[in-house]
Amino acid sequence: MIGSFALPSFPRTTCLQSVDVFVLAGGLGTRIRPVLGDVPKLLAPIRGRPYLSHLLDWLKHFGARRIVLGLGHRAEAVIEHLRDHPPADLDIDTVVEPQPLGTAGALRFARPQLRSDPVLVLNGDSFADADLCAFLTRYRTSGAQGAVLCAEVADAGRYGRVLLDERGMINGFVEKDPAFRGTAIINAGLYLISAAFLDNIAASTAVSLERDVFERLPAGALTAFTGCARFIDIGTPESLALADQVFGADNEPNARTRKS
Repeated sequence: MIGSFALPSFPRTTCLQSVDVFVLAGGLGTRIRPVLGDVPKLLAPIRGRPYLSHLLDWLKHFGARRIVLGLGHRAEAVIEHLRDHPPADLDIDTVVEPQPLGTAGALRFARPQLRSDPVLVLNGDSFADADLCAFLTRYRTSGAQGAVLCAEVADAGRYGRVLLDERGMINGFVEKDPAFRGTAIINAGLYLISAAFLDNIAASTAVSLERDVFERLPAGALTAFTGCARFIDIGTPESLALADQVFGADNEPNARTRKS
């Protein structure tokens, strides 16, 4: 669901303090280039701040301490921004792909830098309105190799759909179908992946994490967390235009903390 909403008041916590966060941001950004030009998606201006700043604030709200940015197109602009505006209380590493490697290829390339078990992996052009601590708990209690954060959207035609069983385990994925009409569960682009599963991905030749890895797993290998009611994909001009409504000054995690 994309639109104006207040981010929920999840309590500030430390659940992610020992979990590395890997941000997939190596794409070319072709969908959004007519609006951003050579500005990388992580630096897309939203309410006078780069999207990256909003994202880092959100991750810090859940206690994240170590962030690895998987960069590619215009990586030097992101690195320069971090050098000029170093985030407080975060350890940020960057890995720069020599060419676009796909989401699975990016994980393979960055595997030596990912030290925790599990690792939180997220697409750098989407923001999920979800309790990341509850997501982590779901992963840890499921016994699955990984967990996928999911959202329910009213019109799922522009997204691939996720099929769940009665236990909330993933039975399969359905490719995007523009002709589809109606509500469905979709992949919101955040994953918790075990170290062993990461090693398997690193040893493979997979390019797409979603198509070449997740979609080829047997039913029940992944669990879903459906506590993400709303999310925004800033990778298109239409959705980026709505981002100011999402990241209003009164809706940011820091603003919530100051008021509490």
